[in-house]
Amino acid sequence: MQKRIAVIDREKCKPDKCDKPCIRFCPRVRTGDETVFEKNGKVYIAEELCVGCGICVKKCPKNAITIINLEHELDEPIHQYGKNAFRLYGLPIPEKGKVVGLLGANGIGKTTALQILSGSLKPNLGNFDLKEGAPWEDIIARFKGSTLMTYLKDLRDGKIKAVYKPQQVDKIPHTVKGKVIDVIRDERGVLKDLAEKLEIDSILSRNVSDLSGGELQRVAIAAAICREADFYYFDEPSSFLDVRHRIIVARAIRKIAETKSVIVVEHDLATLDILADVIHIVFGHAGVYGVISSPYHSLRGINAYLDGFIKEENIRFRQEALDFKAGSQIFKGKYSIVEYPDFEKKFKDSKFLLKVDAGSLMAGEIVGVFGANALGKTTFAKMLAGELKPDNTDFSETVRIAYKPQYLKSDFNGSVGELLQQSVKNFLSQEFKMELLRPLELEGLLENRVASLSGGELQRVAIAICLGQNVEFYLLDEPSAYLDVEQRVKFSKMMRKFIEANQKTAMIIDHDMLLLHYVSDRSIIFFGTPALEGHANSPKALKEGMNEFLKDLNITFRRETDTGRPRANKPESQKDAKQKEKGIYYE
Repeated sequence: MQKRIAVIDREKCKPDKCDKPCIRFCPRVRTGDETVFEKNGKVYIAEELCVGCGICVKKCPKNAITIINLEHELDEPIHQYGKNAFRLYGLPIPEKGKVVGLLGANGIGKTTALQILSGSLKPNLGNFDLKEGAPWEDIIARFKGSTLMTYLKDLRDGKIKAVYKPQQVDKIPHTVKGKVIDVIRDERGVLKDLAEKLEIDSILSRNVSDLSGGELQRVAIAAAICREADFYYFDEPSSFLDVRHRIIVARAIRKIAETKSVIVVEHDLATLDILADVIHIVFGHAGVYGVISSPYHSLRGINAYLDGFIKEENIRFRQEALDFKAGSQIFKGKYSIVEYPDFEKKFKDSKFLLKVDAGSLMAGEIVGVFGANALGKTTFAKMLAGELKPDNTDFSETVRIAYKPQYLKSDFNGSVGELLQQSVKNFLSQEFKMELLRPLELEGLLENRVASLSGGELQRVAIAICLGQNVEFYLLDEPSAYLDVEQRVKFSKMMRKFIEANQKTAMIIDHDMLLLHYVSDRSIIFFGTPALEGHANSPKALKEGMNEFLKDLNITFRRETDTGRPRANKPESQKDAKQKEKGIYYE
């Protein structure tokens, strides 16, 4: 049984550039054991000898070592990437006719599990010296008597075909060239109907390189559904989609699950409410190990994940529960940062017209911005910053603005620390460290190269750069993209504290209803026809704005009693119908 896990980050660990304090100060090494040793220019830790004192962790100048003393026993891993490297315990169980959701933090093995199930990664059962994976008879024997035994037999015999929709769809144009219609393989003969439902029929003749993030996501989902397969795996299908399209995509995925097996990795809990029938909780320690729980009904699984405790397995994997009861703060703004009149902006090239109702943004408040993509939300912010001029007014009052864009770039040739030092004037200050670096969990990434960051890591760096600017007004466009549930809650708490303490104002454009519920004081709703006309109303109370927005989408949310979490009702359910009858779309 596994008692202790030691992992070394090879990107950070550079034995030739330090005096190896991990070896010099290890108590077991001093008694003659090879608990920490160097071999072929790399440092290793013998887990079976390690006593878990943590001295090497504290002494490492690059924060490259993580040692976890397990509170519960684990069997041998399903797969381990190397000595002192990440390992995964357990696998999710595909179920025909159901959508199975994987819910857990980033870097904890969800993608590894999908790679194993899809056949692109053969598990080594913890014997990382087996470069081609463990023998199939050993893999199958591990799951003897379970549903997975039959699945793995069919995978071995080539009887299973799986399709995988990747996480970072914004990288698709780097590898896929040509028109949308030419890159989708319609093996099932469903493209015409599917394109209409996903609202991509008008972009089929466009080049992939010209698509927005939301369009890329829907095209990637369509490309996966059009393939003929037995199992369909979707990695974060809601990223870059507005709320309406998240519902449309959820329905399309549920439709294919009627006859196929589907597994979805998703961090938007509202989307999971509608999408998943069954949930596997994935817990552990990011970059160190991951454990996949037994399957649970979707509501039970989500609530157990938020609680941090799986009662049925008697496992506590987080000390504090994640709740949403601190959301919907009472608005306490004392003075305005900027006031603006009614104004319009017409773009002759695109024929897009934006109309904005008068309003003001107050010091110490966060305004959540709701609305479909391509309705002019970013254009509105740019006019407040003076980058664009309205057509029908002499509105000249502007405010200094820092903007975190929707689409992130990772082409900086250097480390995270170097990028932050170049981008933020007070990077070395204690204030920046305490207000931003620590809450965003970036201290351990400062030595990492920007080009090697995951989507979630890059997102947190971009947030820190934005909030590190000395301005009055912060605009963050889709900060939830690639962040897991825990990171979204931590970001929300950090934002509230930062804005209130510094008496600044912020607008957050996002499509995660839970994040906007938690972080916002007031709301601005954008209505209209995407790419043709947008209309922004004046800032209003959060609950009033939420109700108006959801009514327009014909979607209802109710409040979970235990966690305070707004939960999406499944469309056409009894609770959905009851709330609509009362005209209550957001309880």
